[in-house]
Amino acid sequence: MALVEISGLSRTYGEGDIQVKALNGVDLQIDKGEFAALMGPSGCGKSTLLNIIGGLDSPTAGTVRVDGNDLSMVDDQHRSELRRNRLGFVFQAYNLIPVLTAAENAEFVLQLQGVDKAERRRKALEALASVGLQGMEDRFPNQLSGGQQQRVAIARAIAADPAIVLADEPTANLDSVNSHHLIELMRTLNRDKGVTFLFATHDPKLLDAVDRTIQLVDGTVDKDVRRAN
Repeated sequence: MALVEISGLSRTYGEGDIQVKALNGVDLQIDKGEFAALMGPSGCGKSTLLNIIGGLDSPTAGTVRVDGNDLSMVDDQHRSELRRNRLGFVFQAYNLIPVLTAAENAEFVLQLQGVDKAERRRKALEALASVGLQGMEDRFPNQLSGGQQQRVAIARAIAADPAIVLADEPTANLDSVNSHHLIELMRTLNRDKGVTFLFATHDPKLLDAVDRTIQLVDGTVDKDVRRAN
């Protein structure tokens, strides 16, 4: 089942004689349950593609359908609702709210969705437990290591049961030990809970762990390789 369907996608920045084509005619499909990565050199379009899939940026041309929604046909309000209700995000810089505890950060999207207090706390604690942070629910981000903060970010991303989690360089700020643990955690969430992940990454350890690598070169898909099970 296709969660993401992309056809003829292009994204150009700038005007007149000063234009940069970040994406150039991308065709791509991501299915439910995939554990896939966008790879390629800096400037190849990985983050731009991830941002367009996530509704954080808009294409210059082409179509993007996410969970059955054509992003080119919805207004800003519906795009925001889609991000809130069907997409999970994990960023390189964690993006936790410093004045909120781990549990409150994990609850944040659920609160935006209007989930009642008891239910969102239950889901947040369940998500934190699934990433190995039992007993740390009341700690603030500055009381957690980098690896623990990124686990909170993943708990926040999965607490609302998104259709897909988009992760931009999720291991880039972690040491090798925490990076390994985080990759194993996300792999377990994918296998045991069916969470769909799409990464943008340079990390060879993460690239070794995924089932599919989509290599971008100069804004186009150069290779799309699925690992045999």
